[in-house]
Amino acid sequence: MSRHFESAPGLCENRDPATEGFVFNQTMLRIKDPKATLDFYTRVMGMTLVKKLDFPAGKFSLYFLAAVDSNALDSWSDDPVERTHQTFGRPAMLELTHNWGTEDDPEFSYHNGNEDPRGFGHIGFAVPDLEAACARFEELGVSFVKRPQDGKMHNIAFIRDPDGYWIEIFAPGGMA
Repeated sequence: MSRHFESAPGLCENRDPATEGFVFNQTMLRIKDPKATLDFYTRVMGMTLVKKLDFPAGKFSLYFLAAVDSNALDSWSDDPVERTHQTFGRPAMLELTHNWGTEDDPEFSYHNGNEDPRGFGHIGFAVPDLEAACARFEELGVSFVKRPQDGKMHNIAFIRDPDGYWIEIFAPGGMA
C-alpha cells in the first residue's frame, strides 16, 4: 500500500524514519504595519496571537498566530516558556515578521508573489459556510481578488490582507 493518497511524478514512496515527528509548523509573511495586519488576522479572520518575539538588536518582531477554537484556549499555557514550546510544536501557524520602521514609510510595500515575477501565491482558510463568510467580509470592507460568483470556480473566493497577500477562502464540503 502506498503512503500517498494520489500519484504524481517525483513522490518518494519510502518515508525516511528520520522524518517521523516532523511537523509543518508555519508560513511566514513579511508585514509593513503590525497594527493593521494584526487587526485583520485577529478581527477579520478570527486568529489568536499565541506568541510575540521581539529582537531589538535586529530591529524586528515576530508574531505567531493560530486558528484556535474557543474551546481550546484553555489548553494554552500561561507560562511564556511552555507557550513557546506549544507554538513551535503545533501545525499550521502563521508567522508575521515586522521589520521596524516600515510602517512609517508611505512608499514601502512587499511583493505578494501574484504579479511578475510570480512566486508565492496564497494562504488558505477553510470556513464552515463560504457565502456567509464572504458576506461578512463584504460588510467589513475586505478587499476581494475573486468572489465565489466570479470566474468558473464558484466554490472559492480570494481576499487580500492589508499587505496585499492573497487568502483563499473555501468550505471543505464544497471542494469535492
